[in-house]
Amino acid sequence: MIEGRQGAPGSGQIRSAGRSRLALMVRHSLPPVCLSLVLVASVLPAQAAPELPQLVSKDGRSALLVDGAPFLMLGAQANNSANYPDILPKVWPVLERLNANTLEIPVAWEQIEPVEGRFDFSYLDALLKGAREHNLRLVLLWFGTWKNTAPGYAPEWVKTDNARFPRMRTRDGKPHYALSPHARTTLEVDKHAFVAMMQHLKAIDPQNTVIMVQVENETGSYTSPRDFSPDAQKLFAQPIPAALAKKTGKSGNWTAAFGKLADTAFNAWYVARYVDEIAAAGQQVKNLPMYANAALSDPFGPAEADGASGGPNWPVIAVWRAAAPHIALVAPDIYNRDPRAYAKYLDLYARPDNPLMVPETGNSADYARFLWPVLGKGAIGFAPFGFDATGYSNYPLGAKDVDDATIEAFASKYRLLAPMARTWAKIAFEHPVWGVAKMEDAADQSVTFGRWRITAQYDLWPFGDRDWAWIKMDPSPTKGQPLGGALVAQLAPDRFLVTGSDVRLRVADARGGNGLMLRVEEGHFDAQGHWVFERVWNGDQTDYGLNFTGKPVWLMVTMGAWK
Repeated sequence: MIEGRQGAPGSGQIRSAGRSRLALMVRHSLPPVCLSLVLVASVLPAQAAPELPQLVSKDGRSALLVDGAPFLMLGAQANNSANYPDILPKVWPVLERLNANTLEIPVAWEQIEPVEGRFDFSYLDALLKGAREHNLRLVLLWFGTWKNTAPGYAPEWVKTDNARFPRMRTRDGKPHYALSPHARTTLEVDKHAFVAMMQHLKAIDPQNTVIMVQVENETGSYTSPRDFSPDAQKLFAQPIPAALAKKTGKSGNWTAAFGKLADTAFNAWYVARYVDEIAAAGQQVKNLPMYANAALSDPFGPAEADGASGGPNWPVIAVWRAAAPHIALVAPDIYNRDPRAYAKYLDLYARPDNPLMVPETGNSADYARFLWPVLGKGAIGFAPFGFDATGYSNYPLGAKDVDDATIEAFASKYRLLAPMARTWAKIAFEHPVWGVAKMEDAADQSVTFGRWRITAQYDLWPFGDRDWAWIKMDPSPTKGQPLGGALVAQLAPDRFLVTGSDVRLRVADARGGNGLMLRVEEGHFDAQGHWVFERVWNGDQTDYGLNFTGKPVWLMVTMGAWK
């Protein structure tokens, strides 16, 4: 059915016949000049459709191309139950206040197929209409077989028929809450619904308002590492698949290849194969980039401990990359306020074979500073969870209340980035970048770009040095606060684009030479990506480094030296 819709045999002849009938109809009803215009138009090629979004990678960097150019997703994710037409008016104003350019929002299987084989896409229609009216792009989150590992968003006719759609079995043979990834019956109906959604999307979204699709949500399982049903046990005893052996260099059966991680790796392979088949079928209809998100375990803990077993958690990223070639990336959902852990998650997921994206993170104000290191890793997008006006809070994972201060913590940074989101995406794709957030000990953080060493410092007033003893100074208002971070791009050997919030940046000759700032310009980029000068920083504004307040600005810094 999908192949036929893509282009059935003889469709070219049908279109040609239609044009011939049109010419015959107009020949007797239009004056000669008009007739000539119609006949010329009938043989001209149709206007090219907008380019589909795609992910590209080069030299270890990645970019999301939207309308043929790099695009940075300054996103926000609505609460799960905001996915109904009557609730959408409570979403759009908050996205506008955030200065976001992308909304991530669920499409639930139970919502579009409440009765098997009967589909209702009225919500999807309302969603796209509203997004276009508010100049937003969309990332659709498909809640199907898995949502936070459970089948909560599967239709009732799936959840209640465990003979046809079996649950996993625990080690002692008892039924488990999660649906089994080994059940072909479940996969086929989930895939059928997903393809139906993609077919509708293809029909109603030729302009590609939807730029990515998340396939399932936080797959895997808790409390049991995998399915222990008889069929699963037979598969577990077999050698690992050849593609996985090639990717990892491992061999033998699952236990021999993965040791203590065997159950999780086995579950990851079959969950990923399940997700990949759904993604591939959807891409046959409309070839959008698709990804899978992960519920995470401790980034410093043992690989086989906690987290959702079988999902794209960091210990099994290589398994997912081998098992799911139609999944463009696997992405971390980061709900950890420890900046050391946050940085480690970014390191684990920013791989040459896996473009970085943070599709979910906490929405409390202390998470806002993590935007800087996320972008400093070259991420294609960032989206705090739970931004709408429905009154729901997922504290302690996020904010207690989506109040003005919480919104402004993110909005102040998005406000800076939004006008040049495409320019930054292009810069990050073509140049070295670096970003950091303040650690718990507020220690200095440094990076070296060729000749120059850049250091981020925290809890300082914009004027003066830490070691001043001749004048009394109050503690910085950011002292002890989870505020501060910086973002740097090296545009040329001696030129840097820098920004940040509640941070001081110092640039020095890494070799101990007499480096100096030749020129520091505050400015912005216009819609064509050209730098627009606003003013020069000098004197007090540069004597003590480059000091950024809670309202970040862009600075273009040119370095040099004196002898």
